[in-house]
Amino acid sequence: MRLLVRFMGFLFAAGTVVFLVGVGAVAGLIWHFSKDLPDYSQLQDYEPPVMTRVHAVDGSLVGEYAKERRLYLPIQAVPKLVINAFLAAEDKNFYEHGGIDYTGMARAGLLYLQNYGSNRRPQGASTITQQVAKNFLLTNEVSFARKIKEALLAMRIEKTYSKDKILELYLNEIYLGLGAYGIAAASLVYFDKSVNELTVAEASYLAALPKMPATLHPVRNRDRAIERRNYVIDRLLENGWIKQADADKARKEPLAVTSRSNGAHTFAGEYFAEEVRRDIFERYGEKKLYEGGLSVRTTLDPKIQVMARKAMVAGLVNYDEQQGYRGAMSKLDVSGDWGVKLAEIKSLSDISPWRMAVVLETSDQSARIGFQPGRELGGAVSKQRETGIVTIDGVRWARAVQGGTKGKTPTAVSQVLQPGDVIYADPLYKDGQPVEGQYRLRQIPEVSGAMVVMDPWTGRVLAMVGGFSFDQSQFNRATQAYRQPGSSFKPIVYSAALDNGYTPSTVVLDAPIEIDQGQGAGVWRPENFSSGKFQGPVTLRNALRQSLNTVTVRLAQDIGMPLIGEYARRFGVYDELPNYLSYALGAGETTAMRMVTAYSMLANGGRRVKPTLIDRIQDRYGHTIFKHDQRECRGCDAPGSWKNQPEPQLIDRREQVLDSMTAYQITELMEGVVQAGTATVIKDVGKPVAGKTGTTNEAKDAWFVGFSPDIAVAIYMGYDKPRPLGRGNAATGGHLAAPIARDFLKLALADKPAVPFKVPAGIKLVRVVAKTGMRAGPGETGGTILEAFKPGTAPPDNYSVIGVADADGRMPASQQQQPDSGFFMRPGTGGLY
Repeated sequence: MRLLVRFMGFLFAAGTVVFLVGVGAVAGLIWHFSKDLPDYSQLQDYEPPVMTRVHAVDGSLVGEYAKERRLYLPIQAVPKLVINAFLAAEDKNFYEHGGIDYTGMARAGLLYLQNYGSNRRPQGASTITQQVAKNFLLTNEVSFARKIKEALLAMRIEKTYSKDKILELYLNEIYLGLGAYGIAAASLVYFDKSVNELTVAEASYLAALPKMPATLHPVRNRDRAIERRNYVIDRLLENGWIKQADADKARKEPLAVTSRSNGAHTFAGEYFAEEVRRDIFERYGEKKLYEGGLSVRTTLDPKIQVMARKAMVAGLVNYDEQQGYRGAMSKLDVSGDWGVKLAEIKSLSDISPWRMAVVLETSDQSARIGFQPGRELGGAVSKQRETGIVTIDGVRWARAVQGGTKGKTPTAVSQVLQPGDVIYADPLYKDGQPVEGQYRLRQIPEVSGAMVVMDPWTGRVLAMVGGFSFDQSQFNRATQAYRQPGSSFKPIVYSAALDNGYTPSTVVLDAPIEIDQGQGAGVWRPENFSSGKFQGPVTLRNALRQSLNTVTVRLAQDIGMPLIGEYARRFGVYDELPNYLSYALGAGETTAMRMVTAYSMLANGGRRVKPTLIDRIQDRYGHTIFKHDQRECRGCDAPGSWKNQPEPQLIDRREQVLDSMTAYQITELMEGVVQAGTATVIKDVGKPVAGKTGTTNEAKDAWFVGFSPDIAVAIYMGYDKPRPLGRGNAATGGHLAAPIARDFLKLALADKPAVPFKVPAGIKLVRVVAKTGMRAGPGETGGTILEAFKPGTAPPDNYSVIGVADADGRMPASQQQQPDSGFFMRPGTGGLY
């Protein structure tokens, strides 16, 4: 008995020693791993990389920019269904344990012993808190040391933060595949939905992804993905978080994934979105753009943008088709599966409804074509094959180009298309309706151009078209292409004149003129477009209406190029204008954005406007860090109830770059250009529009810039490598650019009332004879118009002519270029009225 007691005492003592040694070892182990644990307090101020989102004026999404596609969602905004799905999949006892699931750890340890030596990855037993510790503070190293640190951190995190805060960090940080971080971004990427719209099946699939997003790819591994999704559904049912009927319905639901584009989300807004991206990058840098979670409200009006894109593309295509058909884009062997071969050819993604196709067989009356198949989410070519018919009506425009000349109109489809030709086609329309199954041949235009639409009162860019296709060329011709504006610059010259003593009735000589350019440069003889035809004395109104070059040159001589250069700088057309008379005819280079901004100042009464694509930028917390409109609003902070206080007032302190009466005068002159000048096609709009066409030397650029009382537009057409657009009237701004403006303005102003341009205070409307500019006699109505004059500048009964030539037709020496000065002096003759 004594021996037994002694033995039991020995065992107790030994056990005590072992226990104490074990406790000491564990304590030492904890102390060892606790020495260099990361500072978990940083979680309190954690700011994850969040994508920047860009929106149009109506709130629609324009674009998203991020290195990690993430939207941070507070836990209060996460639906209970989504929370329960992740708890069911990852940690059903999350709200009960203290950071460590000991039962799960024992189960994982037993499985590890069973699989020891099999090279299988050990099964984790991490709680959501442990995953937060690992994802935020540790590495993905597979080791006991990392697991111990993870457990220690988890316990400390649980003591410091609430369960909701821990779950919020987890749901916003986890990677869920396809570049999506966090549940908000994953919901958009996989299903194009907000988390509040997710079904039981969709929420369960997202909850299945954290452990193995690549393995559960919805296309490549669809069966396994559905199996894991259904497992989560079963756990939701088992925990009593959904009903049996909901579970049965969710299991039967197909895994239908809607791919979400990374590019611009507003159709035709790619150039605009890229310009905004560059703006933000320049303002705040790369990190703020791609990780700052900015909310950008732009000036883009999606409806106006689609109208602008439609009109511009139609104008480019119509011109290009008139030049003839250049042939197929490439050739393809159509034997076997032509769809796979065609899918390998790069097609433009932003020119819908155009689609790439290959000609399968042809006859005289038609050709059968096969359309390029799409790709599934995993990148595999779709197995669907769609075909259509191109009829003779779809190729009548396609006259072959041979040696620079166009052939005859085709009488058979086989004259144009051959099997293997890779082409573009879109639906064939008859009487305004698409003909089912029939298509029209298309070709990517070689010519390009740009359009900018602006609110003239604020400088807000409502729409921008930077070329035919952003996918084809990201070069933004609206802001980056410097082109000669030609005669569309003349209103700036006339504004300078009207602002310095001239009137719309001032008479200038339209006659041949020779300018000695000095220093051996020879004699310059500017001509009107209708070479050899001159009208003699003409008013400024008629000179601008007919775009007379010799009149503009004489006007520039009289007021001086330095003054014109100053006005060009004020309006932002040029930063510095050389003192050569040819620049008064638009020989300098500028952009469509600069031109529409300048015309906007004419439209708004002479107030400076700064072009902007952004109304407001907010940081991730909703604080406004940029606002375009800097006008002071007095009374806007009044209390909510009406107490007979004065109405709010906007205080506009913007610079007056042009006298408001001068702005109205030049507007009226440009209305004359539309009504009876080089832009008469614009009359079809049926609303008040003022504007000016422009055609450069050799017709390399065709312009129209103009405005209604509330919208301004600038358009140019030309080849990227400048070359003539044609000959004669067919290649002018009035023939090429103005019709595009007409088609756009018809759409944009369709529901707008025909409001006339506002007459500023002080302007006197006097009836004058349109041809001479002199005051009309009593009762005289034929050939008269109402002309706008500033106070004290009423038209005379007779006049002298600026620029009277000598008997031999040469200008007096005082009106010729001064070789030593580099610019033209004001002549000593001529009258100003």
